Amino acid sequence: MSPRLLLALTPFLFPSLAHAAVDCANASDQATMNQCAGQDFKAADKELNTVYQQITGRLKDNPDAKKLLVSAQRAWVGFRDAECKFSASGVTGGSVYPLIYSNCLTSVTNVRVEALKEYLKCEEGDMSCPVPGA
Repeated sequence: MSPRLLLALTPFLFPSLAHAAVDCANASDQATMNQCAGQDFKAADKELNTVYQQITGRLKDNPDAKKLLVSAQRAWVGFRDAECKFSASGVTGGSVYPLIYSNCLTSVTNVRVEALKEYLKCEEGDMSCPVPGA
């Protein structure tokens, strides 16, 4: 394989190296800013899923509450997606759309993460909290 071909194929052969080269703190072009915003959302979504799983774990003995949580989460995901589509609608079709949309997803997701974390702070005997304490 020629050195040029190998260099051209590097992002495909070693995708982790291609991602590692992205310097989000100093992103200066739209494609990189869009990529970094997408990575920020993935990190927020990962944290959301971690906290959500912790709550569902605590609700293992209460299938009715777990079902209500699943319903609330599905409704919230629908709200988040619709809200962010609306929020980014002023730039639909533009190169900045992925940045605006991803930033909204990240922001709204981070608010949900903090709300779910509050459920994990419930103390035993707190009747106003649907999630049993650890």
